[in-house]
This record gives sequence, C-alpha cells and structure tokens, in this order.
Amino acid sequence: MILLNRLILSPNCPLSQCFPIHHRLNPNHNSSSMAIASPSTPTISASFRCTRAQSTRFFLRSSAGIRSHRTRRCRLTISSRLNSSKPSDAGGPVSPDNGDLQYELQHEFSPQRSKGSPVFVTLPVDVVNYSGKVRRWKTMLQSFRALAAAGVEGVVMEVWWGLVEREEPGVYNWQGYIDIVALARRCGLKVQAVMAFHQCGTGPGDPYWIPLPQWVIEETKRDPDLAFSDRLGRRNTEYLSLGCDILPVLHGRSPIQTYADFMRNFRDTFRSFLGLTITVIQVGMGPAGELRYPSCPSHKLTRTWQSHELGEFQCYDKYMLASLNACAREIGMHEWGNGGPIGTENLTHNPEHTEFFKSNGSWNTPYGKFFLEWYSRMLLLHGESICKEAESIFRGIEVNKLAKVAGIHWHYDTQSHPSELTAGYYNTWIRDGYLPIIRMFCRYGFTLCSTCFEMQDADEKQKNPVSSPEGFLRQLLLNARICGIPLTGENSGASLDDKSFRQVLRMSKFYSDGLENLPFSFNFVRMEKNLFQYDNWVRFTRFVRQMSNGNNFRAKLDFSMKVAAACAC
Repeated sequence: MILLNRLILSPNCPLSQCFPIHHRLNPNHNSSSMAIASPSTPTISASFRCTRAQSTRFFLRSSAGIRSHRTRRCRLTISSRLNSSKPSDAGGPVSPDNGDLQYELQHEFSPQRSKGSPVFVTLPVDVVNYSGKVRRWKTMLQSFRALAAAGVEGVVMEVWWGLVEREEPGVYNWQGYIDIVALARRCGLKVQAVMAFHQCGTGPGDPYWIPLPQWVIEETKRDPDLAFSDRLGRRNTEYLSLGCDILPVLHGRSPIQTYADFMRNFRDTFRSFLGLTITVIQVGMGPAGELRYPSCPSHKLTRTWQSHELGEFQCYDKYMLASLNACAREIGMHEWGNGGPIGTENLTHNPEHTEFFKSNGSWNTPYGKFFLEWYSRMLLLHGESICKEAESIFRGIEVNKLAKVAGIHWHYDTQSHPSELTAGYYNTWIRDGYLPIIRMFCRYGFTLCSTCFEMQDADEKQKNPVSSPEGFLRQLLLNARICGIPLTGENSGASLDDKSFRQVLRMSKFYSDGLENLPFSFNFVRMEKNLFQYDNWVRFTRFVRQMSNGNNFRAKLDFSMKVAAACAC
C-alpha cells in the first residue's frame, strides 16, 4: 500500500532552522563498440520519392512552439550493407570478419509527430574522446540516419564535465559536442544535453573511465573531505560532497558556482541550437546524474540482484559532519551530531538483522527521524540550489529542463526501505520520500526522469523477494500525476526483448492515461552494436511506432536478407 504522506519540514520545525542561512536560497543569487559499428560498419544510402504531388499541411510541435509546415508525403528507402571487413574511420576494423548482411528497410511515413510519446536514444558514453573529438564519425552519421528513419525523435548526449573543463578551471572545450549537435541537426534529430557533473566508470582500467576534471582531482587530494566518506572512512569520488556546496573550495569558487558557470558557458556556446535542435537540458545532481548520495558505487547498482546492498550513509566528511553537528546542537541534542546511525551493519546484511533498519528498528525512533530528516533535507537543498541556478541560466530559452531520481527498488517491500534511506530518499512504508523532491522540481519547471520502466516484479522477486521495481515506479508516477509534472522514462538495462518493451508501454500508460496536458517521453539507454542487429532492430522500431500510437508515423519493414556468414551476437 502506498501512503502519500506529505511530510515536509515546515518553517516552524526546529530541524528546518538548523540549516545554515546560505541554504535558504537567495532569489538574486553514462563506446568503442558502438551502434552499427558492430558486427560491421554499414554504408547507408537513402533516396526520397514523393508518392503524390499534392502537398499536405501539418503542424510540428516542439519546445520552441508550434510551427506550420508544408511537406510532401515521402517514401524513404534505406539500403544498408554490413561488411565487417571495411575499417572504420577510427583507424581499425570495427569487428572481426563475420560476413555480409544485406537488408532493406522501407518506410512510408508522414513526418507529423504531434501525438504520441517521443523516443530518444542515449549515445555511447565515449562518443567524445579525451581530445574532444567525435569517435567513429562515419559510423555515428550512419547510426543517426538509421535512428531518424526509424522515427526516433532524437538522441541523449552526455556532456562530461571531466572532458569539457578538464585541464583548467574556466577553460572549456565544447568542440566534440558541437559536432554531435550539428550532425543531429543535419539528420533531423533533436538532442537532449545532459550536464554530467559526475565521474563515469570505476578507474583508469575501465574502458568507459571519465573522471572529474583533473584540477578538481588535485583539490580533492589536497582536501580529501571534498569527497564523500562512509563510517569506515572509505572515500567516494564519483561526485563532490554536498557539505561543501557553497564553500569556495574550487580555486575560489564553490561547487554550485562551478556547475552554474559550466551551464552558463554551455548556454552561450550552443545558443544557436537551443530550442531548435537542443530541446532538453538534463541537469546532473549526483552520481550517475541522479539526485542521490553515492550510498554504494554506481557500477554496483546495475547488479543489485547479486548483492542487495543496503548502502552506507555518506555523512562522514568534515563538511557533512559540521552540518549534522550544528543541526543537533540547534535542537539541544549534541550527542546526535557525532556521526551517522549505529547498527547499520554490513552493506550486504539482511536488514532484519540490523538494529537500525529492522522493522522495529531505530529508524522509526526520534533519533532516527532526526537523522533521516537532516540527511534527506541536505539532498533536497542541493537539488534546489542546482535547480535554481539552471532555471535562471536557461530562463527565456525554449528548452525543457529535466532532473533524474534513482530507481532504488531492492528493499521496497520492507518497512524501512534501507537502500533508499542511505541514498537520501526518506521513503518508508509510513512516509513518502519522493513527493517533496517532485514538488521541488515542479517549483522550478523541471521534468521528472526516472528509470526501471522495463522491469517487472515477477522477474525481480525470483532473485530478491523484497524487491519491487513496479511498486517503486507506481509510487513515483502517482506523485507525478498529483503534482502535474511532465515525465521522462528510462530503461535500467539495454533490454531489447518484446516483454521489456511491452512493460515500458504499460507503465507509460499508467502515468499518462486520462491526462491530456502532461507529456511523456522515453529515453532508450543506450545506443550500442546490439541495437542494430536484425531481430533487435525490428523489435525496437516496432516499439518506437507503438510509442507514437501508430498514427502519425507509419512504417512497414520489408526486409530482404542475404546472409553470407553468421553474424556475431
């Protein structure tokens, strides 16, 4: 049962008074083996033939408004030849010689997209290299053309802080991202730009390793408390600690000021694309771009069915401890400000075997409520600070702003929801922890983004009986409907089976059914070689048509295949 308890700190609550005055906001103030690149590099040729001379009038609705166009109904034929022996422009073969695959996609369509839910596809993490150049340019062009032909609305482009402002503070290199946006416009695709202020990957040996800017890393070496720390003293460098949000710890700038300067320079650099090609700005607010604490490393969140980690409270750097201590002193409970809860035990412990998280544990005592309110409130204040800056920077520009929450579901069917608590979501069986976040996004005109749209309880409970991705998502979607906030969905893994696509359609309908004015879109994560393999591509293009209701985009796939050798999976 979902209880929409609307507990938010009121101005008269003692806890609300113990946050420093600076938190009361002043109004003036995640691939080399990518896409069609494997099993081979296709050469795509396209030809347009008008099937009737009479032009038709249609209206294109975008974030820049409604524009009237005259166009002709066209027949687009794309012939692709997959030949793995042809080297890529990156200087080497894309994949081993797996033979040739020929097929033809024929689309008949009218380019109206005024109804239905648009689908975007997230680009590979390493689409821009350390030199600031687009990797595999020709392959990217062919991939974009294929996506456009399939009716995909656009692409999601992660703009990495660690690449753009890599060497020196205030020195930005946007060139690779400019090239991607220009290519998307050339192919008729929209772009969602993600302001990625977090680290990607696990370390230098990870092929997708993108650290924070080098000069930021040097600062964290001088002051290790700029990074989060747990009760065992383990540092997490995925994202800077929220405790130093407004302190001038980065060459005289605070982290919030640094993020704002980055977004402001992005706005000025891409101004000619904003509202036309770039229609969405997703603002990163934590690890993996999500508004949360790094309670367990992000790479582990993709395999929670193995570990079911409770997570660790990230409140042991000196800046977070100073805030906690001040808050405890404010209410006269000095002993509550010395650190996080005791009795949280091991990361992978059964929550019922811990003193804090068990059903009748101390999470539901006055001390537990005090700590969890402070911990979640710090996260909410961080999100609000960034939302305020983004709203000011992009004010008057016709782009949608988007923020993401994490889909942490593996203890959802317990009373305390421990893995959500350690991530900063004060969500239990008696308290709704997502409603305050969604209301905050609403105040600043943001769209809500969440994952888990393809996951089903029936599958997850076989691995973990207390997991409930559907329960989590329904709670979030109900709150979104109550608040009237637009929604963007994502998949948790690159699932390309019909069952997963049907679940996405089901959950999107759960949100939007009966709502005329709340738009829904879907980001498919992510573009890689498997997407363009024959069976997967058929399923994906069918899904795109279903999301657009099959009315405004009508495609028929006529595949003629000739296989000289088996294609590698």
